[in-house]
Amino acid sequence: MIKKISLILMVLLLIPSVTTFATTSQELAPIVDSIDMAWMMLGAFLVFFMHAGFAMVETGFTRSKNALNILMKNMMTISIASVLYFLVGYGLMFGDTLGGFIGTSGFLLQGHTDQIGFFVFQAMFAATCATIISGSVAERMKLSSYLMLTLFMTGVIYPVVGHWIWGGGWLSDLGFVDFAGSSVVHLTGAVGGLMTVLVLGPRIGKYAKGKVNVIPGHSIPIGALGVFILWFGWFGFNGGSTLAADTSLVPSVIATTLLSASAGVVASGFYSYMKFKTIDATLTLNGALAGLVGITAGTANVSPIGAIIIGFIAGIILVEAVQFFDRILKIDDPVGAITVHGICGIWGTLAVGLFAVEGGLFYSGSVALLTTQLIGVLSVILWTSIATGTALYAVTRLGAIRVSREEEVTGLDFSEHGSSAYEATNSIYNENLEVSQEFGVGLLKRLDGIEHKRTETSQ
Repeated sequence: MIKKISLILMVLLLIPSVTTFATTSQELAPIVDSIDMAWMMLGAFLVFFMHAGFAMVETGFTRSKNALNILMKNMMTISIASVLYFLVGYGLMFGDTLGGFIGTSGFLLQGHTDQIGFFVFQAMFAATCATIISGSVAERMKLSSYLMLTLFMTGVIYPVVGHWIWGGGWLSDLGFVDFAGSSVVHLTGAVGGLMTVLVLGPRIGKYAKGKVNVIPGHSIPIGALGVFILWFGWFGFNGGSTLAADTSLVPSVIATTLLSASAGVVASGFYSYMKFKTIDATLTLNGALAGLVGITAGTANVSPIGAIIIGFIAGIILVEAVQFFDRILKIDDPVGAITVHGICGIWGTLAVGLFAVEGGLFYSGSVALLTTQLIGVLSVILWTSIATGTALYAVTRLGAIRVSREEEVTGLDFSEHGSSAYEATNSIYNENLEVSQEFGVGLLKRLDGIEHKRTETSQ
């Protein structure tokens, strides 16, 4: 009897505490939701800012006569992608699935208005995928053709891949892991860039008389600034992909992102020194991006030590793959986008199957996850190659996608925009061509001389 009375008294004493806890939880729920939304929006802002980084990297690593054209491509990419992803892309990616292959609802966010914050975050990713192509085709593709390809990429090609992996599609059902987009975003964009470069061909003067000519960028400081911006924005790219301010997850994601990027820089710097007896600036800068792309798939699934190893290997892969594409395959990629986002994207996706704390080969002894990752990589490559090839076929039916020889030598700033990013001087046009021609650099030099004479006469 005494025990029963004691139990009743304990229950009565606990009731106020339970009621208070329930009331407190209900009151805190809106606050927690607001903090989670603020974190995701901060991630979206940082990914948006990454496009400034892409613009600076592409501009700095290419010639000054094309700087304005590259800036316009990046500005137009994020603008077109945002609108088109709202109209079509989001529905194809996150709508009700059709056999696990494509979404069929949610166009114009119909029925998904409560997910508008999530849409903003994902729209930034769609634009990132498309802008990867911009760097690989720099200095020789018509702006109109590039923008048409951007329509295909952000409207169909990227959303289909996203549906397979993030939208409840067949790859996610298999257990494929790509936390923030090594394959969804980076590999998809790189394969699109590779297919386009194969159609375009190399820049004039890049491969001449059996030689591989270096066409240096006009401003490594601008390129370096772009890398720092991208690295900074990547904390939002990976960290924001948690979709909530989860204290048990966000710090580890940020830490693995930092460590992998740092290891990529160290590896590419020292490895380039071993190969070339000097620390190559552009390779070392790209080493940071290699490490970032490499960790993006598994940033929430690997340990800090695993992140360092992944980034270090990505930095070495970068140096070798850039040389392989340039000197063996003779694929002209001015900024190394195909290697950074494609080859390192493949490595990062497969690395999940090796280093994931849960299911990775080195932890579980099982190859099941690694096999699934390989299936996913091959599927993304196959789909993106076929889809991009089809899109390029459609675009080329409307006309040539490459500018003329005269326009390419003169610079796309003049031919596409009738202006230039810098004052025309004799020292800023890096060419592997003779100056005595009737167009391009020779013409610019003569015009520059006329301007100097006119200035002296007026004085």
